[in-house]
Amino acid sequence: MGNVKQWTVSEPYLKLDCRLGEAPFYEHSSHTLRFVDIVKKKFHVIDLEQGPSSLKSFDVDAISTTADIEGTADELIVGAKYGYALLARRTGELEYIKRIWDERDGPDKPARMTRMRMNDGACDSQGRYWAGAMNDPEVQTPSNEGVLFRLDPDMTLHRMLEGVLIPNGMGWSADDKIFYFTDSPTKNIYKFDYDASTGNISNREVFFHLEVENAVPDGFVMDAEGCFWVALCGGGKVLRLSPEGKIIGEVFIPTRMVSCPAFVNDELFITSAEEQDPETQPGSVRFGGSLFKVHVGVTGLPLHKFKRR
Repeated sequence: MGNVKQWTVSEPYLKLDCRLGEAPFYEHSSHTLRFVDIVKKKFHVIDLEQGPSSLKSFDVDAISTTADIEGTADELIVGAKYGYALLARRTGELEYIKRIWDERDGPDKPARMTRMRMNDGACDSQGRYWAGAMNDPEVQTPSNEGVLFRLDPDMTLHRMLEGVLIPNGMGWSADDKIFYFTDSPTKNIYKFDYDASTGNISNREVFFHLEVENAVPDGFVMDAEGCFWVALCGGGKVLRLSPEGKIIGEVFIPTRMVSCPAFVNDELFITSAEEQDPETQPGSVRFGGSLFKVHVGVTGLPLHKFKRR
């Protein structure tokens, strides 16, 4: 890998013991960063002006993804155990507004509600909220009954992809013509033709395949230059990919279980999970589940809000 730029992070921005830190999200209006611990059922918020000491944590349901809602600052829309819900910012109270399992699941619906949960998600330019569901690892080993959902502003729910293992990072090209989607165990980030007017996707191809043992692509964000910053869970780094899917940069993190990056201006904030193999990977244990920060000198694409009607 010639001409690969490298950054090294030696310690956390915030030392935490998240079981599964995920979904970092920067709010420009308040200069705060929020993220979750899916397994411990925590919702964390940091005032970045004040720094790590400002951390506030709420007990919540198993939230895995969050998005802002256009027109309100009092609530967020989130992906939780049973589907999409509203989260009250001040209290952490959760109210489901669209459950994802319905009559199409037949007699299996109750069991599916138990063994599944939401995972990663993102809003598109038209205010639709895309989010994946997977087998809940606290209940059973993930299989290929995962689903990628799309919730439209009129609250219509669509099943966009089925047969998914672990739905993870997703996003859109700056010209809104390509949709990118990660199915972690396959080690693939896929790309699809995307119709912004309808929300339809077609013509799936492999955009990037990870050739690293014991690691999978997890969450990703895209920058203003059209590049991808992809967390490698099990790999202890974040890769920067070119618009063509070539590795052009890597950020080394002092723990293996790196989960998801988010831009705050020209810095990346990166969540992580606890080390899954502490006996053979003792060096990864100390900072597993912490939050990291690195200056990368490029800004991210704008994040879209859910446009509930």
